[in-house]
Amino acid sequence: MTRPQPVTMADVAARAGVSRALVSIVFRGVPGASAANRERVLRAAAELDYHPDERARLLGSGRSRTLGVVHGLHVPFHGELVEALYDAVADSPWRLRLEPRGRSRTEAAAVRALLDQRVEALVLLGPGAGRSELQELAARLPVVVLARALRQVDAGVVRTDDETGARLAVEHLVGLGHRRIVHLHGGRAPGATERRAGYRRAVQSAGLPADLRPGGADGASGEAAAADLLRDGVPDAVLAFNDEFAAGLLHALRAAGVAVPGAVSIVGFDDSAVAALSTVSLTTVGQDPATLARHAVEQAIARVEGAAEVRREVVVTPRLVVRGTTAGT
Repeated sequence: MTRPQPVTMADVAARAGVSRALVSIVFRGVPGASAANRERVLRAAAELDYHPDERARLLGSGRSRTLGVVHGLHVPFHGELVEALYDAVADSPWRLRLEPRGRSRTEAAAVRALLDQRVEALVLLGPGAGRSELQELAARLPVVVLARALRQVDAGVVRTDDETGARLAVEHLVGLGHRRIVHLHGGRAPGATERRAGYRRAVQSAGLPADLRPGGADGASGEAAAADLLRDGVPDAVLAFNDEFAAGLLHALRAAGVAVPGAVSIVGFDDSAVAALSTVSLTTVGQDPATLARHAVEQAIARVEGAAEVRREVVVTPRLVVRGTTAGT
């Protein structure tokens, strides 16, 4: 079947009975068209369902109005951040270009692909690159790091107050009467250092010993950690690095006959979609994807446009979301 030819500016000009140059003037929004001619052009465009090629116009001016986003393909919370980023640009002339990183695709490859597409700024979700690499990248174009603390790099940072989030979780567990609270941490994952610090301070403030153990960031790691807890002795409560890990831990413990929350309370981190499932009902530390995304977009655009004042870092306060995996002793 023959594909219909796209409607062109020349088609609009012919329908309106004006020159192609006049149609261009109308759609560029510059002076030179009378009110009557403008109305004729717009009416003809509507009748023909014509939409100007905004991308071509921007590239012709040396602009792309595009923010490049690198996200983790297997990080569920990144999916929520990406959706929120789309909402944040919805009423603006800016668009997003996504490139994932994954098990077989490096972060560097994703960044190179975006640079080849002439994006005007980069928004990196929980990047794993080191400071020197990020500094080198920020010297080439505006960079905003989302969901990772970062210092000594000329890039914008938008993140959750992970330390406060961990403290909220521990205070909740202490308030329920728990005394043996383990933190199964995220190693070198973005946010893990701050969550460890918040946990340490909170348990010390409560006069409790700190018990930090390697955890992970996915469900399989949570299931593996459950086997270790069953072997070594299940504590009163667990603060998991994130919701995916907590869900794996929860599933494995319940499968082994351990009552959650009866025998052990579990708190996750993120308030991702999995936490709200009725079969999970996870108490968790809630991040705010909409606020994080809005600030990230604002920072990126401000840096592109050379705003006089741009905040170096925006830290968003988390909240505790209490569901069915925590209970008093």
